Amino acid sequence: MGPSGTKAIDAAWVKRRARELGADLVGIASARTLNAFPPDPRWPQTPEGISPYCKSNIVIVQRIPVGAFRCKTNTPVQLELLQTLKPTVWMGMSGYGLHLANLAEQQGLDLAGGTVERILSTAEPLSDAKRAKLARHWGAKVYDSFGMTEVTMMGAESERAEGFHIWTDLAFIQVLDPKTLLPVAEGAEGTLVVTPLFTNNATPFLRWGTGDIVRYREHGEHDGPFSVFPLIKHAHRTAGFFKVRGININHAEFEDFMFADREVGDFKAEAVSTGGLDALRVSVEFRRGVDGAAAAAVMTARTKASFEITPEIVVLETGTLAREFEAAVKAPRFMDRRT
Repeated sequence: MGPSGTKAIDAAWVKRRARELGADLVGIASARTLNAFPPDPRWPQTPEGISPYCKSNIVIVQRIPVGAFRCKTNTPVQLELLQTLKPTVWMGMSGYGLHLANLAEQQGLDLAGGTVERILSTAEPLSDAKRAKLARHWGAKVYDSFGMTEVTMMGAESERAEGFHIWTDLAFIQVLDPKTLLPVAEGAEGTLVVTPLFTNNATPFLRWGTGDIVRYREHGEHDGPFSVFPLIKHAHRTAGFFKVRGININHAEFEDFMFADREVGDFKAEAVSTGGLDALRVSVEFRRGVDGAAAAAVMTARTKASFEITPEIVVLETGTLAREFEAAVKAPRFMDRRT
């Protein structure tokens, strides 16, 4: 029976439903034709590769009118290109997006008043605090995406931002108990295991243990075209931490703590030894117009209250960390410099 409970799904229903979901072209193609003439001969994905019993395939096409520009130049040139090309979407690591925003502020550029409407973050975890900070500095809606070298880009958020819709035509996923390696119940935390279905030609990975701790849901609240794909939500656990004077300082938690402060432009945290004693040194760039001495005093008290350790606060001029982080792929905000 069909979804209405009155008739079986037929070609007419498939075509109508696909167009309702935004398809520009939809049709039923012969498996024999696609086997002989795959859409991409360089990477032939054919019906017979899925099942020898396949007789026909549903073909759905959506036209995406977009132009993309990959910028590999240094940061000042990228800021210039943002003003010249006037893009509506910026894609990159969230940390680098904040780096660009800090440098723009140093140069007196108003990114929030620019043309970028959406930011697509990738390649590193995006916490709620970092998302909010990106949105404030760029004046844009922030989306996150998910992928890995061993597979490919394999998922992204919807407007609901309730997790990643995993494109299960590209990757088969499982969420398992880390100890028993048995499937966990829907909504429970487990370790993500992935088998790539498309980009495993050179180095095949079977049931690749990613190390990500996630929750799985079959359906989310989003009802758009990509709602057919299941959701995973990262727990954002991390093993990164300092132990300073017996206090564990989780890197992700401390980063969220810092970026939640609207007066903070950028920062770095270092575990150092001073006079034979361990200390937490936090170098901070405050936003323009902020009284650095007063803000540093407040931050010292807040850090003591939240992490039970009194930090050494170093106030930096705007742009100092941007220059220091410029040569790094990912901003080295946490360093253990104890010897």
